[in-house]
Amino acid sequence: MPVSFDKEKILAARMASLGVFETDFEETFVRSSGPGGQKVNKSSSCVQLVHVPTGLSVKCQQERSQVLNRFLARRILLDKIEQQQKGFVEAEKEKIEKIRRQKRKRSKRAKEKILVEKHQNAEKKSLRKRIPAEG
Repeated sequence: MPVSFDKEKILAARMASLGVFETDFEETFVRSSGPGGQKVNKSSSCVQLVHVPTGLSVKCQQERSQVLNRFLARRILLDKIEQQQKGFVEAEKEKIEKIRRQKRKRSKRAKEKILVEKHQNAEKKSLRKRIPAEG
């Protein structure tokens, strides 16, 4: 099933806006693995795409068709290039670090809560002790 002309046009425009050229790509075709039966085992429908200037690489075997996989690989690779160019990588690292800090705080809070509960239980148990008989 071929990719529509409109989608190819949009992809070409996106490549032009990012300053990526078709000559920058190194494309190889390999046999896919996984579901797909004989079709996948006989044909080289998996596309491996490398953007030479940046060194980014993508391997796409989502579809059984080589044509669709070529299109999808280019789209995925453009996403990666865009992330690298526009600094989304730094933003993602920042987000991951923020989540780590939040988890650290959560675990500290959880420990404090557990300690408070332990102290309360200890007080309850101390109240359960027998009162010495006066005599």
